[in-house]
Amino acid sequence: MLTPDSHSQLYSYLALASVPGMSPAKWLALMSELSITASNLVARNFQGIDAPLCKTLNTLLDNIDQRKVENAMTWLEQSPLHHIICYESKRFPTMLKQLTSPPLVLFISGNINALSENYVAIVGSRRASLSGLELAERMACQLSQTGVGIISGLAAGIDAAAHRGALKGKGATVAIVGTGPDKIYPRRNQYLHGQIIDRDGAIVSEFWPGTPPRAQHFPRRNRIIAAMSHGTLVVEATIKSGTLITANMAANLGRDVFAIPGCIDNPLTQGCHHLLKQGAILVTNVQDILVELDFPVQKVQSGEDVAVKSEQKTHGESLATDKILASVNHDVTSVDIICERSNLPVSQVLATLLQYELRGLVTTVPGGYVKLRGK
Repeated sequence: MLTPDSHSQLYSYLALASVPGMSPAKWLALMSELSITASNLVARNFQGIDAPLCKTLNTLLDNIDQRKVENAMTWLEQSPLHHIICYESKRFPTMLKQLTSPPLVLFISGNINALSENYVAIVGSRRASLSGLELAERMACQLSQTGVGIISGLAAGIDAAAHRGALKGKGATVAIVGTGPDKIYPRRNQYLHGQIIDRDGAIVSEFWPGTPPRAQHFPRRNRIIAAMSHGTLVVEATIKSGTLITANMAANLGRDVFAIPGCIDNPLTQGCHHLLKQGAILVTNVQDILVELDFPVQKVQSGEDVAVKSEQKTHGESLATDKILASVNHDVTSVDIICERSNLPVSQVLATLLQYELRGLVTTVPGGYVKLRGK
């Protein structure tokens, strides 16, 4: 529940953030130089400021998008799981303030307390290999079992695998998205999106409710992933991948960058090898990360222990005997073969496979479907 004072402060930052053409860095620099709060700025309490500058400020404030602000407040009131925090809030992540242009406001769906955890970012290619997906999920799971939070971008590929792995452990997982907090992108991650919120994680965005995905949003999202994490682990990435942007941002912020090596002939490992040449820390297991980060951690469980506990938490036992799931191999299996093996119509098979993909049990590949390891 917002108090009148906090409402005024939040409204003021929303108002400033809605002004087109003014970056957060410009507003923060202006407020610092003039020694004026956001509330006084929006209220136009310009005591001690000369007339020409007052005129400029008034012109800027005339461009506040009142509809956008009201829509944000409406979104906030729609659910107790909706939160908006501003730059001055005690809940605003301190590490984000190290950015040259931190967000003025953050929109959060889920558990707002999740933002106070110690996080490692796990990022990588959207078109990852099966071994890369399995590795990202396993590393995230084992880190989460020690109580370390996992942060990523809810994208297809390595991001989604990292979130799935984190959900099997004890730590929180937070997804930083490049859309408004009410949008899910890609749509295939709708089930995963819901799981993150249901398991006391959070979906975080600096973009206004209703904002669709746009290419220019994702580098901005990446800087938040880098800043909110104590270290960034790159699992698979090509040499021109956006993942390397996140890693470079993390390095520039003084964060540890970790990379997993791979086959020198695999384009998906070239980005990791480039980072290793630049001084990234080589990782072959989670202990390589934990020894570099001063986190209070619990004992890492073995893969077998994790698998057993995961099965207890899910409906894995019943799904394992399902005719359709049993008809999918760990290598490419065509829809025709799945239909033939299960003796079920195509429509039912496709509908069920979609549900399994949303649950992270199978994934689509050229030529059909592949069952994910351990499923």
